[in-house]
Amino acid sequence: MSPMRASLSDSSSPITLMMALGLARSGTEVAASWISGAFVHIARLWPLILLAKICVVMLLGLPFYAVGDRRQAVLLALMLLVDGVLMILPRQARFRAVMPHVQNWIMLPMVFLSGLTYSLWLSSKAAAPSDATFLAAVPELAVALLVVCVFGDRRLLGISYFLGALLVLVAEKAGLAQIGLLVSCVFVMAIATVRQATADRDRAIALHRQDLRAQRSDRLLQEHERSGRGWFWETDRHGCLTYISDTLGQTLDAPSGSLIGRAFTEIIRHGDKQQGDGERTLGFHLSARTGFSDIAVCAALSKEERWWSISGQPVFNEYGQFHGFRGSGTDLTEMRRSQAEVTRLAQFDSLTGLANRIQMLRSLEQAVAEAHGRPGDCALMMLDLDRFKSVNDTLGHPAGDALLRQVSQRLQRVVGDKGLVGRQGGDEFKILLPRHHEKAGLEQLAQTIIATISEPYMIEGTAVVIGVSIGISSCPQDGVTADALIRNADLALYAAKGNGRGVHRFYSPDMHTDAEDRRQLEEDLRHALAADGLHLVYQPVVSSRNEEITGYEALLRWSHPTRGAISPALFIPIAEDTGMISRIGEWVLRTACRDAAQWPEGVRVAVNVSPTQFANPGFPSTVMNALAAAQLAPGRLELEITENVFLNDDADTDSMFARLKSIGVRLALDDFGTGYSSLGYLKKAPFDKIKIDQSFVRGAAIRGSRNSAIIKAIVSLAEALGMDTTAEGAETQDELTLIRQLGCSHIQGYIYGRPMPADAVLVTHRGGNVSAAAQGFASSRPERKTMLRTVAVHHDGHVYTGRVRNISATGALIEGLWNVPEGTPFSIELADRTVVQATARWSKDDRMGVEFAGPVDLAALRPSPRALAS
Repeated sequence: MSPMRASLSDSSSPITLMMALGLARSGTEVAASWISGAFVHIARLWPLILLAKICVVMLLGLPFYAVGDRRQAVLLALMLLVDGVLMILPRQARFRAVMPHVQNWIMLPMVFLSGLTYSLWLSSKAAAPSDATFLAAVPELAVALLVVCVFGDRRLLGISYFLGALLVLVAEKAGLAQIGLLVSCVFVMAIATVRQATADRDRAIALHRQDLRAQRSDRLLQEHERSGRGWFWETDRHGCLTYISDTLGQTLDAPSGSLIGRAFTEIIRHGDKQQGDGERTLGFHLSARTGFSDIAVCAALSKEERWWSISGQPVFNEYGQFHGFRGSGTDLTEMRRSQAEVTRLAQFDSLTGLANRIQMLRSLEQAVAEAHGRPGDCALMMLDLDRFKSVNDTLGHPAGDALLRQVSQRLQRVVGDKGLVGRQGGDEFKILLPRHHEKAGLEQLAQTIIATISEPYMIEGTAVVIGVSIGISSCPQDGVTADALIRNADLALYAAKGNGRGVHRFYSPDMHTDAEDRRQLEEDLRHALAADGLHLVYQPVVSSRNEEITGYEALLRWSHPTRGAISPALFIPIAEDTGMISRIGEWVLRTACRDAAQWPEGVRVAVNVSPTQFANPGFPSTVMNALAAAQLAPGRLELEITENVFLNDDADTDSMFARLKSIGVRLALDDFGTGYSSLGYLKKAPFDKIKIDQSFVRGAAIRGSRNSAIIKAIVSLAEALGMDTTAEGAETQDELTLIRQLGCSHIQGYIYGRPMPADAVLVTHRGGNVSAAAQGFASSRPERKTMLRTVAVHHDGHVYTGRVRNISATGALIEGLWNVPEGTPFSIELADRTVVQATARWSKDDRMGVEFAGPVDLAALRPSPRALAS
């Protein structure tokens, strides 16, 4: 979130006396209640003032009403009417809806009339000239004091009331003593009002600013906790918990309140060298009162093994006194998984000649069969090819079949007589390894398989590169039946695919929780769709030329009744897998058109279209129905389409584009550059706009980044084709400046505002306003990635072993070398044939930060790409 660049008072006009008195519009520095908040309370207490007026008259022995005295009757009725209005008017919604200074102007004459009518009524009841002076002063002053008490810090109202009484006394020619007394009261109140008005307003502004900051901090904290990305904790000086997130209590099946007061070390296990924490345990850091970062600890209260990464810093007051620790934590055990469906095939796979599913199941049942009273030892590997679908889609199914045959031959060559290789179906394979196998041996075999499968293939004269993900389960550790081993290996496989593909994962019991969580999320999504539990937010798209809002992108959001906000990256894939995406997409289209119809004429709305929707022949009819129902001009609707729709680039695709353009809607190519990025479809697809993906925008302004060159190339291409460009994800001022310099016509990102609900969009455009203001940090720092990699560090003819913890293009955090002097030069082998020169800039214990002599290409440090080669 962009920080507030100026204080509230900095953005307002100079405070005048009329503003300070609440008689002129004072802007938006504080809530309206600082002026009008007391009016409702005055209305509730005014019956006591009316009662006091009557009681004063009765105590003085004056008649309440004289029969036949029409003047007194009229004054009594008028007094009751004015007091009645003061009791009722401030409670009305229409009164509270007007501006605060207008409310003040309405109340001032009503209060004046209240004092005036009461004084007139009293003057009409004077029995004789001898007591008229007494009656004109004492009752009015008595009631006036009560009125001042009711008004409190609304001193201007008190002055108005006294003026009403003063006029009557002057008109009745009261004595100098009485008039002087009232005049002095008014004079003193006027001085106090003027002197305190500015101070009251400044104090209200300060309190409002403090309240806004507290609310913003609470919202950010709650949103971060609800998102599930992390949790927070705090201890006192004795190491006992004083705060812990509710999300963590739910994970431990214990209310967070029951954990308060317990020692932090009681909810975790002791540090273990085998788990990477070594002797520097959490308890050591807490007792030493030193800050720590990303310490891996194991939960002691969890029913199943759960690991956390914990960071914390000691808290000291201004006198250096230790108050405790405050920090955060993240869950290291959550991994996504799902369960794959298999089909029955014949005894042998007809394509590859490998054992099929049935034969593999029979062999597995024999391997786990009990012998001598205990289950047999074996290991099962489940394999899934990465990016195999792209080969089928681009080169055709015959090429995909040829690729599967070559993969099968490589698997048989690597496994040999160690086990049985089978094809599960599609691009999935199994490897059964009988007898007991150490984990290290299984890991080495898995890495060999991944390296072998990732080597290039020649298919019909074209070189292609794919990858493989592997899930591993063992008997009896992970199950004693064939079904249990298959299920657990499958769960581990999907965990591997969820961790970036091209890796292997061993089964762990907590994976069942992820599978059940996904099933429950799918069910909840169906209920949310049926019960209108989804909603849209809109992010502004701003013209880079004049900083005017030209449109909004409709973004789907889901607020779960118990989980809170669910990320679209989590539930959209579920909707696509289960077929709910078509219903959701139609609802989004209708809702976005209805909301956009209320915006200014020149403001468009952009709606994302899934490949499933685009492939539906009835989609143009759905678009026309949504436009007609909302009475929205077709030119104000922009459909954002990804490159995936061109995987089946045929006559149906061209026909769909033609039908949509005939309606009159605009078409935008979304996430350009992140998919297949073929330029062939740009020459025939009638796009009006190209959206540059945020992965190119973020970090583009950092020195040495190539993203700016990519953005410039895309902008030039779009201009040549007569298309607009929208740069997504702009967050900082330097990125904004670069985007403008490169010629992008539109900008979308947090720098111009986060996504907002529909009613907030209406507020933004109240009065026809379409301008936008950029708010964000001045610059961005190089992208930093977490990494755990062993490297060789060369210095003065010696070679040391270190571990890279995180790295950016300009430097890295390395641990393993103790007490390195600042300024020490090194040569670091980051990868094969990648050696960089670096200098130590700081060192603490076994950790040091190094600065590279020149920028490092982080992409070169990643595993070899497993995509289709040209």
